[in-house]
Amino acid sequence: MKTLPSDIERGSMAIIAQELRVRGITLPPENAAVVMRCIHASADFDYAENLRFTPGAVQKAVETLRSGAEIVTDTNMALAGISRPGLKKLGGEAYCFMAESFIAETAKQNGTTRAVAAMDYAAEKHPDAILAVGNAPTALFRIAERIEAGLRPRLVIAAPVGFVNVVEAKERVFETCGKYGVPAVAAMGRKGGSSIAAAICNALIYTATDMLDPKARGWS
Repeated sequence: MKTLPSDIERGSMAIIAQELRVRGITLPPENAAVVMRCIHASADFDYAENLRFTPGAVQKAVETLRSGAEIVTDTNMALAGISRPGLKKLGGEAYCFMAESFIAETAKQNGTTRAVAAMDYAAEKHPDAILAVGNAPTALFRIAERIEAGLRPRLVIAAPVGFVNVVEAKERVFETCGKYGVPAVAAMGRKGGSSIAAAICNALIYTATDMLDPKARGWS
């Protein structure tokens, strides 16, 4: 029997929905697509409880994407995982500046990490972008500082993975976003990663393009 890619994704989502019911977890409808895609990307049901959203974050992000918003990530891995066809359909683009030589040079001159230099560059050149962070807590600390100084990104995705300053960075940026009215989605705690940052982006892109079902993406 031939199993098609679209059937695999639909079957996976059905299993996730069933297991959530068994666990007694009911997802808010407006956040369900994001949560389920993170679980789908990781096979980790903790995301049903550790993902936090500022009020209306998903709706605002979808509206932003439909207006052609750009996405800036902190890793090329996250960049590679974002659906380019979906983003193109919305008139948007995605970028990662971490590997640029001028970012490395700026970081060296300023005594910062490349993630900090990349977020500073994004703040200057793409101030209305969605900022998707899946690796560097220093990027989140800088984003929080820039928001306090007046930056208003369209959405902050806070999903670094790790042990050093990861929890603190997520808490800091989520609190700052809430204080200044910046939409945010954060994978609280230690878990996350580039794949989760990309999964959140894709859930939003697929929602904005009515492509949550894989057949709408041209899958057989």
